Amino acid sequence: MLVCETPADLAAHAGRLLGTSDWIRIPQSDVNAFAALTSDQQWIHVDVERAGRELPEGKTIVHGYLLLAMLPAMFRTIYEVRQRRQAINYGMNKVRFITPVKVGVRLRLHTRLVSAEDIAGGGLRFIFEQTVEIEGAAKPALVAETIVAMYS
Repeated sequence: MLVCETPADLAAHAGRLLGTSDWIRIPQSDVNAFAALTSDQQWIHVDVERAGRELPEGKTIVHGYLLLAMLPAMFRTIYEVRQRRQAINYGMNKVRFITPVKVGVRLRLHTRLVSAEDIAGGGLRFIFEQTVEIEGAAKPALVAETIVAMYS
């Protein structure tokens, strides 16, 4: 894990791979909870029996937006900024869902700091390239360019 004291210390890593997260799995119970919360009950996500019959490999598929929502949890094992007042998810420049994620597979995040720029209020705006890898797959699950505003 990359440990930085301040946002400015993190900014010094612009253009570099910050690291790779621990492996995680998204269980069916999390997919079901997300489906209930978002009202996205499409059978490919929640009907384990039907998926077993009709989908390749016979497994349900994680919602793309659930995978996207998991980025902060995976971030936490890659880097830490100890002396910061706050960090705010500022937005995204792009998100691409490349490969469907079967429930229960192992995933990990690779994070590269693309750039850092000063913003009003004494903060820094960071742009990160996020790539979610599926264990054993040739292509990633997700590639996103995320933006975080961080203040010391």
